[in-house]
Amino acid sequence: MIEQIKTELKILANPSKIPVYQNFFKTGKGQYGEGDIFIGVTVPNTRKIAVKYKDAPLKLVKKLIESKIHEERLLGVLILVQKYQKTKDNKIFQFYKKYNKKINNWDLVDLSSDKIVGDYYFHNKDKIKDLYKLTKSDNLWERRTAIVSTFYFIKNNEFEPTISIAEILLDDKHDLIHKAVGWMLREVGKRDKKALENFLKEHYKKMPRTTLRYAIERFPENERKKYLKNKA
Repeated sequence: MIEQIKTELKILANPSKIPVYQNFFKTGKGQYGEGDIFIGVTVPNTRKIAVKYKDAPLKLVKKLIESKIHEERLLGVLILVQKYQKTKDNKIFQFYKKYNKKINNWDLVDLSSDKIVGDYYFHNKDKIKDLYKLTKSDNLWERRTAIVSTFYFIKNNEFEPTISIAEILLDDKHDLIHKAVGWMLREVGKRDKKALENFLKEHYKKMPRTTLRYAIERFPENERKKYLKNKA
């Protein structure tokens, strides 16, 4: 079955998109996606195959997630999302956790972590300390998983995990973490502006500039300028 799935994916590939994806996902030497291989399949087309093979066994998904080809890893991740949303099976969460380092670009994390990791910890809050441990990982993608997975909490109007993890990650050196933290803070602010303002009041002068810009993106222009000029 694995070869059949890979063949179906290749049929949908558009080679002209490869250089675009290589640039977009920073595959050059020294960049975060260095060496990642693309074949040029769009996310919507990858989703179609994921739906078709949503009942594929985990041993097959493992082969996809261990692939050197980006779209094959994405397909594996999207199948996992389909499986978890259908069953809420703890084995799928544990599988994701085990192979988190293979979920190794921001799109793979962003399209799955809240739907599996966030969902799991929302319904198992007694184990949420394990989510906080990811903030200390030396692996960029596990740290991004920690913050982006809290999107599930945000969508259920619970903001404390996002706020707490954002505080921990404010000193992170990687731009992809700065962006993710700012994005999640912005999502908090869309639902509870006061909660975001309370966070900013304490932290905005020392936040990474990118994080601040993302967080206040939806604020009126005059308010944004005050924060950016350290005069809020």
